[in-house]
Amino acid sequence: MVKLLYYTITYIKEKINKMEDEKPKIKTIILCGGTGTRLKEETEFKPKPMVDIGGKPILWHIMKIYNHHGYDNFVLALGYKGSYIKDYFLRQKYYTHDFLFKQSEGKITNFLNNGSECDNFNIIFAETGLETPHGERVLKLKDYINEDIFMVTYGDGIADIDIKKLVEFHKSHGKIATITGVHPANSRWGLVNSGDDNMVTEFAQKPMLYDYVNGGFMVFNKEFLNYLKPGDMIEDALMRLIPGKQLALYKHENFWYGMDTYKDFLLLNELWEKDPKWKIWKT
Repeated sequence: MVKLLYYTITYIKEKINKMEDEKPKIKTIILCGGTGTRLKEETEFKPKPMVDIGGKPILWHIMKIYNHHGYDNFVLALGYKGSYIKDYFLRQKYYTHDFLFKQSEGKITNFLNNGSECDNFNIIFAETGLETPHGERVLKLKDYINEDIFMVTYGDGIADIDIKKLVEFHKSHGKIATITGVHPANSRWGLVNSGDDNMVTEFAQKPMLYDYVNGGFMVFNKEFLNYLKPGDMIEDALMRLIPGKQLALYKHENFWYGMDTYKDFLLLNELWEKDPKWKIWKT
């Protein structure tokens, strides 16, 4: 009986270790260093990725999207008010749990059981400069990229994207880079169409656009780092890939939204309450 119990425990441990080994090790760089000047109502005292949607930073929402598909290794490229981001994750357990603090001893002696579970993220906090262009931020993180493939996304865009399918698509075509093409929510302006007689036939108030824009959620071979230069935006390096046909487009036809203005902030909070299409995770 003792032997049976021993072998059962050993088998379970081996299965757990195997599952851990099979988990995706690909790192995801999230660009968190910008000042978010067009959202100054919220970003005067906090970095843009820490602006709350439904009571949680939009950065947390982005990380939950990746985590839902098994990608839980993150490198946060910090800049403007980076300490705010560090503080949030380092103290998350304190913010989400009740706990007993003995003031005379100056320490916490017990976390109570009525708090929410902390997220299972593995995070490298990397200071990349206050005004560094985001392409150069990625270049500064090259020492943390040990795998053949890594991912990059912006700290203000969310989507109901299947990250596993995105990675599979990238591996399938053998090119250096994949960007995700998304449809902007709508045009900032109304579009007017007319007939041959110059009479207006249609006035579309802020219609959905059908062209693609780069919505983040990018996948790169490590070789991409060789195309980045100091002072670069990511788009500068992407342009260098086009002549050699090394840049592929993964088309995401479903929900995507980038939080750029205070109006976007209000809309996303409203969607969170009514229909959070990007909430693909369960808890």
